[in-house]
Amino acid sequence: MKKTTLAIALAFGVASAFAQDLTSKKGEPILPEAGDWSIGIDASPFLNYAGQLLSGSGASSPTWNHLNANQTIIGKMFKDEKTAYRAILRIGMTSNKSVGSVATVGGTAPTFPALPAMVEDEMKSSSNFIGLGAGYEMRRGKTRLQGYYGADLMFWLSGSKEKYTYGNALSTTSGAASTGNSTDFGTNIDPTYAIYGGRVTEVKTSKTFGFGVRGFIGAEYFILAKISIAGEFGWGLGLSSNGERTGTVEQFGGTGSVGSTEYVVAGKSGGFSL
Repeated sequence: MKKTTLAIALAFGVASAFAQDLTSKKGEPILPEAGDWSIGIDASPFLNYAGQLLSGSGASSPTWNHLNANQTIIGKMFKDEKTAYRAILRIGMTSNKSVGSVATVGGTAPTFPALPAMVEDEMKSSSNFIGLGAGYEMRRGKTRLQGYYGADLMFWLSGSKEKYTYGNALSTTSGAASTGNSTDFGTNIDPTYAIYGGRVTEVKTSKTFGFGVRGFIGAEYFILAKISIAGEFGWGLGLSSNGERTGTVEQFGGTGSVGSTEYVVAGKSGGFSL
């Protein structure tokens, strides 16, 4: 019992001394000072990796993510040792391409075991997201362990687009038959116009705009000079306005012609979150 008590007391004494030492062995200050800059990243992938190694179930390599969400960077500029300005930047872009092969309409029937002539249908989709924010942070504490709190104001803008190209042209005499020889990528064969061989060629979303304000509170521990591990909790209000989503469908007109029609996939909308 005495040995256990001594070990606990010794460990506590070492931890206390370490916590109060605010300069490194090279004489560098541990805590941030006026004019310092910092960038925050999410440590969760690395902590998860360490935990998986100990679990015996295998561990996947950690990925490099940024604070709060992928592709989000939070930078700070310290006004003094107790206050900091925050800048938030998120740039997200996606681009995908899918290709499907279908038999050529009107081609010569092959002789077994030859395969029919094929053409390719293609779907391209893209999206973008840009978020900007600014905040003010205040800190409390004189040791390596510090608490902080403050508020952020954020704005964001996003949009998306889909485009389809088809290897088989719509027939002016049998639109439905030609649609049957087009790849269904999920939403491009429009059932509303199926009887006329309707298939979507483009879908685009007007820009979505939003803004929000949030308060945050957290704790930060400096393990080395200017290097820390922190945890943050935030809660706020967000408002968004979504633009109209429109599509273009090509179809057999029933009069020996093929034409395109623009239609509304989804109307304008707004959102509120807390």
